[in-house]
Amino acid sequence: MPMKRVLIIDDEPDICELIEITLMRMGFQTQSAYTVADARSLLKKETFDLCLTDMRLPDGNGIELVQHVQNNYPALPIAVITAHGNMESAVKALKAGAFDFVSKPVDIHILRNLVSSATKSTAGEQNTGKTTITGQSNTVKQLLKHIEKLARSQAPVFIHGESGSGKERAAKMIHEQGSRADAPFVPVNCGAIPAELMESEFFGHIKGSFTGANADKQGLFQAADGGTLFLDEIAELPMNMQVKLLRAIQEKAIRPVGTSHEIPVDVRILSASHKDLAAQVKDGLFREDLYYRINVIDLSVPSLRERVEDIPLLVEQILQALAEKSGLTSAPALDRSALSTLMDYQFPGNIRELENILERALAMAENDVITLDDLRLKPRQALETEETTNTINLAGQEKNTIMQALEETRWNKTAAAKRLGLSLRQLRYRLEKMNIG
Repeated sequence: MPMKRVLIIDDEPDICELIEITLMRMGFQTQSAYTVADARSLLKKETFDLCLTDMRLPDGNGIELVQHVQNNYPALPIAVITAHGNMESAVKALKAGAFDFVSKPVDIHILRNLVSSATKSTAGEQNTGKTTITGQSNTVKQLLKHIEKLARSQAPVFIHGESGSGKERAAKMIHEQGSRADAPFVPVNCGAIPAELMESEFFGHIKGSFTGANADKQGLFQAADGGTLFLDEIAELPMNMQVKLLRAIQEKAIRPVGTSHEIPVDVRILSASHKDLAAQVKDGLFREDLYYRINVIDLSVPSLRERVEDIPLLVEQILQALAEKSGLTSAPALDRSALSTLMDYQFPGNIRELENILERALAMAENDVITLDDLRLKPRQALETEETTNTINLAGQEKNTIMQALEETRWNKTAAAKRLGLSLRQLRYRLEKMNIG
């Protein structure tokens, strides 16, 4: 098998030499160029498996080269070398189509991980993965194309869509179709972790670092090392955790609770929320710098209402799975009126709601055909009333929880915010909405 070839573009000979030595030890052939013009000339004449380019070059910049490669050699991954701490340039490069970035001074460990990942993704094998999104609609076809493209990059992706629309499924497909497919995919619901345990859950801890830490514990970042960390409902992270997450993403390193040293981690970050993060930023509930760091590339997962024509296929697939789970010899079918009603239904809970409706209908059906009565669908007006009632109930519960925390801390808002796992700004925002002084 021929050796893979890497083109290094940097006007500093010392950096070229360092990268050349590192890559040659990894079994790669290398060639260096010191200008954009030299790089373009070499790309025309020769074939490479990866490009590594500095951001500042005598006759241009790395972003221009990234765009040139994207336009003329779309299958060729290109990574950029940025000045330390210059995340703005790194994000611009990723948005332009760069595979990944490494900061100066170049960390050899990070460089090796980047090169291994980039060249693995160009092995020529079609890696489609096991996870799929069912549908033949144009909306789904576009989504699948977008996922395939995102899988070829290491850029952070923010996935947004309504609850139950399949955001985690989309994230898993990006992972499975990319160069990290053989490494772990670690999903985490940020809203399900108690605020006081978040740092330990994300970064791990050492024995004795706090009360109850009876043994060393590996965090989620280390569990996902080499693979993908999927942060679902990221909008639920408290402000202090957002700061620590931002640092971990930018430095590509974590510090377990109780230690004074950082551990390098190689993790691709995918995140999701059903909330409007831009609005959360505007309201002071989500850090703007973290928002721009995780939202390098945006992926929208459509609601079921936007892909109604996929419902018959989804119904068939879900019923088949339910039949196998229940030990039935064959999957039941929907009669015409039941299917027609489902096609007209609004599905506020999307595919997850469709699964629940069909599971309940299968339990209620008296024969091999599911009827409209078996679906037990509520009229739209009843649904809207129920949704309004739920919203009022949730608001009431939140107010009671906040009032309890304020009373227990004798109306010390700073202490109450800490007890609730909120920042002081977040607490004040909620108090203003509730007209509480």
